[in-house]
Formats: sequence, structure tokens, C-alpha cells
Amino acid sequence: MQIPAEAIVFYALTAITVLSGLVVVTSRKLVHSAFALVFAFSGLAGYYVLLSADFLAAAQVLIYVGGILILILFAVMLTHRIESLDIRSETLQLLPAIAGCGAIVVLMLLAVYRTPWAVKEPQVLTQTAQSIGSLFMTDYLLPFEVASVHLLIALVGAVIIAGKRGGQ
Repeated sequence: MQIPAEAIVFYALTAITVLSGLVVVTSRKLVHSAFALVFAFSGLAGYYVLLSADFLAAAQVLIYVGGILILILFAVMLTHRIESLDIRSETLQLLPAIAGCGAIVVLMLLAVYRTPWAVKEPQVLTQTAQSIGSLFMTDYLLPFEVASVHLLIALVGAVIIAGKRGGQ
């Protein structure tokens, strides 16, 4: 029996995402957690590629993965001894956390096995970025422009606030 390549990629992405997520929450070093978060976000972008959501995959990589890398770069450059910062709290609630996670896993498994899932025929995968772009420039031009003006106002406000704090 031959395993489909898509299934192999899915399970590899799952392993990368789950393991790096565990490193994010269990690491004692801030830099290690941030780099693991980059891998978790990259795994999520891989899921979007498998779902043929190329626009979401590109946005995930540009915004989250790129943003986290820049955050790490600035944190390491501008902060002294960031590598040795211990971010783990001494008060660990291990038993309630295990009980809560176990309850969530049981509920999810019950939902998966008791739900009558509808099975559809696979559809032809198409690119989404071109159709989203044409919708932004035709049917949704006004909301797109209003959102861009709001983002510009927020950016100018952030620069003004940062300028006032820096000059004090």
C-alpha cells in the first residue's frame, strides 16, 4: 500500500507545528521560544498551501513569520542579555493543566468519532490570490480603501505617540 505524498506532507507539517508549539510553551529561553514560534507559524502556512489557499499562506509567511523574525532581531539587538532571560514562572500548575488538556482531548475525540462527516469528491485546486485581488479592485474597492485609510491613520498615530515618548 502506497501512502499519498499529500498525507506524508500533512503529517510532517503536523509534527513540525506541534513540536515547535511545545517548545514555545516549555522553553526557558525567550529566543528559543520565539524561534520555535517561527516554525509553528511556518507549519501553519504549510497547511494553507495544502488547502490551496495561496493568499493566506503568503500572508502568514509575510506577516507572522517575517514579523516574528524582525521582533527577534530587534529584541536581540536592542536588549542586553536577552539570551539569558528566564521567562518561566516558578509557580507551575501542572496537574490542572494536564487535567484540562486531557478533558479537551477527550471532548475533541468524542466530537470526531460521533459526528457523521459528509464526504465530498475532491475538487480541482485553483489559485486564490488572483481572484481575491480582482475582487478587491472591483466589488470591494470602497471597503478596501476605507481599511487602508484606517491603517494609515493608525500608523501615523503610532508614530506621533512614539515621537512624543522618545522626546521626553
